[in-house]
Amino acid sequence: MIYLQLLWSFIQIGLFSIGGGYAAMPLIQHQVVELHPWLTLTQFADIMAIAEMTPGPIAINSATFVGIQVAGIPGALVATLGCILPSCVIVMLLAYAYYRYKGLDVVQGILAGLRPAVIAMIASAGLSLLILALYGIQELPTDLGEVNPVSLIIFGAGLLVLRKWRVNPIYIMAGAGAAGIFLYQLF
Repeated sequence: MIYLQLLWSFIQIGLFSIGGGYAAMPLIQHQVVELHPWLTLTQFADIMAIAEMTPGPIAINSATFVGIQVAGIPGALVATLGCILPSCVIVMLLAYAYYRYKGLDVVQGILAGLRPAVIAMIASAGLSLLILALYGIQELPTDLGEVNPVSLIIFGAGLLVLRKWRVNPIYIMAGAGAAGIFLYQLF
């Protein structure tokens, strides 16, 4: 039964995550943390961090890691299949339709209309992870003074280096991880 639930959950994620892996994060969180309490929010954040650092698409990596956590290797295969199956079918259908109707203004209007929704979903996922990192809770606290100072320092330093010197984000993530290990040992 768990395999069917994993398959159906990740088919839904694969079907409705328009805009890539970051847009899928709130959908994955809803399925695996809220709807089916397979993971805690902390476990979900850890899986997202690992999925982001691992080579490959973040949504597929997330599906694989969630599947392993929930039902071992077979669960990983089922969750990954559920995540990619809708995309394969949709892409084949859309490629045919786009090839046939690419000159129509309606098609260009639809593509332009999807952009704001994708940006909003990515911003929502980023904000959720930022709140979790800075406050250690899922929702924005009423008292904004309870921020974790170590997380704030790491976030601020990473943002400064990223914006000022345009360093590769992978180096920023590795540096933030190393700084977190070091600073959390001190405090």
